Amino acid sequence: MHQVAAIQMISGPDVQANLDQAAPLIAQAASAGAKLVLLPECFAAFGNSSLQQIADEEFSGQQPITRFLAEQARLHGIWLIGGSIPLARAAGQKPMACCLVYDDRGQQVARYDKLHLFDVDVADNHRSYRESRDYDFGDSVVCVDTPVGRVGLSICYDLRFAELYIALRRAGADLIVVPSAFTAVTGAAHWEVLLRARAIETQCYILAANQGGRHPGGRETFGHSCLIDPWGEVQASLSEGETVLCQSIDPDHINTIRMRMPVARHRRFVPAETIAAATKESD
Repeated sequence: MHQVAAIQMISGPDVQANLDQAAPLIAQAASAGAKLVLLPECFAAFGNSSLQQIADEEFSGQQPITRFLAEQARLHGIWLIGGSIPLARAAGQKPMACCLVYDDRGQQVARYDKLHLFDVDVADNHRSYRESRDYDFGDSVVCVDTPVGRVGLSICYDLRFAELYIALRRAGADLIVVPSAFTAVTGAAHWEVLLRARAIETQCYILAANQGGRHPGGRETFGHSCLIDPWGEVQASLSEGETVLCQSIDPDHINTIRMRMPVARHRRFVPAETIAAATKESD
């Protein structure tokens, strides 16, 4: 059995204030025995209009967010998955929505750039979301070996694209993480059913850390961070607010389900290995 944790936040535009909010939640998760801790999407900058500047600072001597992640992982002796932050591949380039993984020594061991950007219209007070204005598209599927198993990386809107999760399973994932900022509207309609579907399809644990509440500027996120087991059952779930979910995952449970119902071996449709070029929606 391995303890994992999802941190739920209500982040705002101020980076330092968000890091100050995250630090005690990470400490709480570590104190509860978590060996792997997941932060939500946009944990360090939510609703910030200066994402390019934030990304550029990570290539300067300051590196406020990546240094924070490394220090927290090393301080608590945990593997820390940094939700998503704006981070370019080279100085001055347009940032990616980037998920970084740090080991218990504070070393960065994996990077995933969000494949599917949230260019949609939602019936809420924000109405129009065009993530591709601020971010460039990722182009790779990423898994990383950790002490709790092989972990597949995804971010928020990726959840609607089952083929990514099948690709992560094919790459050996036992646990797939979903750092998110699901809106209150889309979350109420689709959050749990999508998470459970991805768990059932892949026969993986799904650990989802969502933003959860009303943010500065009026945006509302759904919360309900949770852990889903490979049978699709909700093992633990939060409601709203800034809090921590800590729960165990069982490798034997994964193996038993996959042995009794070997869907990966029975699959006849093989996902394409090539990731298609992204299409940017108009404003």
